[in-house]
Amino acid sequence: MTATPPILYPVILPVPQVDRHLKGRDKVETLSRLARLALTKSCGRSGLRLDSWPKNDKGVPLPVNGVHWSLSHKSDVVGAVAAPLPVGIDLETIRPVSDALLAKIADDDEWHLIDGDRQRNFFRLWTAKEAVLKAVGRGIAGLSRCRMVRVVDDTCLIVTYEETRWSVVHFWFDGHVAALTPHHFDVSWTLMA
Repeated sequence: MTATPPILYPVILPVPQVDRHLKGRDKVETLSRLARLALTKSCGRSGLRLDSWPKNDKGVPLPVNGVHWSLSHKSDVVGAVAAPLPVGIDLETIRPVSDALLAKIADDDEWHLIDGDRQRNFFRLWTAKEAVLKAVGRGIAGLSRCRMVRVVDDTCLIVTYEETRWSVVHFWFDGHVAALTPHHFDVSWTLMA
């Protein structure tokens, strides 16, 4: 008998239209509240429990009783995931980006690995690297040590951070892309209306 692989349950929630215009502290508080609601839903689906959401002095989420967690938010969408291993999730809204940003996210060797629209692939690479950096507890300062080394298929990339290989899966929806570091887990995305 083959064992069923464990499953991660990332949850994505839309930001209500009425809250998308918020600025400053009100925006940050609203997006944080919604991202934690998505995290609560991820915990509920996975059977994991988080009684608190502690962060270190650099704002990196800390595990609670072996449960790791990650959040991401944009002005119109938030996402979160709980997992029994270090995990990273990132979301981006697809939009035009400059050539300078294209060059910043990946070098020529990386760009030669991936075919297709560079604008779309920028967000694929950006979210993959950001998800890995979140999983290892690093900020954007670690970007130069994060490299794509293989394209598995249209929804999976392999990224290294300081010689450790990370599989990253993507989920495309409504002009957005989400990236997740699944380890050896299957992934069941939940996009809530």
